Amino acid sequence: MYFDNELKALKKANRYREIELFDNDVIDLASNDYLSLASKKSKLKKAYELVCEYDTFAPKASLLVNGYHDIHKKFEEKIAKVNGFEAGQIVGSGFLANLSLIEALVRQKDELFIDSEYHASGVMASKLVKNVTIFEHNLAEDLEQKLKQSRAKRKIIAIEGVYSMSGDIAKRDIFDLASRYNALLIVDEAHSSGTIGKTLLGVFDYYDLKIEPNFIKMGTLGKAYGSYGAYILSSLEIKEFLVNRAKPIIYSTAPSVFDTALALVNLKYILKNSPKLSAKLANRKALVRDFLGLDVQSQIVPIPQVSNKEAKRVQKALLDRGYLVGAIRQPTVDVPIIRLIPRASVRVKELQKVLELIKEFND
Repeated sequence: MYFDNELKALKKANRYREIELFDNDVIDLASNDYLSLASKKSKLKKAYELVCEYDTFAPKASLLVNGYHDIHKKFEEKIAKVNGFEAGQIVGSGFLANLSLIEALVRQKDELFIDSEYHASGVMASKLVKNVTIFEHNLAEDLEQKLKQSRAKRKIIAIEGVYSMSGDIAKRDIFDLASRYNALLIVDEAHSSGTIGKTLLGVFDYYDLKIEPNFIKMGTLGKAYGSYGAYILSSLEIKEFLVNRAKPIIYSTAPSVFDTALALVNLKYILKNSPKLSAKLANRKALVRDFLGLDVQSQIVPIPQVSNKEAKRVQKALLDRGYLVGAIRQPTVDVPIIRLIPRASVRVKELQKVLELIKEFND
């Protein structure tokens, strides 16, 4: 009654969304569970045993009241240490992490420089701050030109390690620019942590970068880490500032203790098995190149479609054959895509079959 016309317009434009529960027999090539840890029951059991060592297993309150748990602390210390940062901060979700960073760090006389394809959570957070400049996607030259023109007290740059729709990796030059212009650099590693780098730690690992005080890394636990939640890695000074100013950290109930335990278990597993996992991911990227001629940089394979309607048609045709892929439509992306994720557990024969089907549909 209240939004009937708006819903009709969404359906007409093939932009209507529904939450669906898919059959367990479907081969999952849509989720961000890149390393297939979300179904590794041995790790689930290990996380359960870890939580059972404590008297309390739920956060109970916000982090600043009494919600901070020893498992939160252990995870923060571990993920900060292996990534080379001074401090780690657990957060409820990647969405809240972006909101925390951008809303808290960008003060009245500062300027935020944000990539045009940055995640929706960061875009929403940018609406809460005064001075925002958008630079062309992954284009260091455009960013530098805008940095030169800025008279802001502090400059804050926001990029992604791997971009969630295009799958491309942040340009190395942008890291250099941040240091040259004394700018804080926020790197959203939601899709790069666990998927790229020598030890699968993400884009800083990928470029073998020395961690500088102006670098800030955030990432989610609900993708390659096979759990739920998020983290922020930074200098001790920036962590202290966030704990005092970031509203999602101050006013939210502390993150799930069990999910944090599961992420800690999975992080240790990834570090121990990174050569084997890296080989699996590389093998699947090679298959995409061989079958579709796409030299993808990450585990995100975007396949352009002519319309929203066509994207949904191809998705349904693949689902009818037992393969689930993402159909990402406008306005989320400029050009509709089939978004395929060649996850680590997908068997080579099955991946070959679905790639053949996609090639056939596209032709």
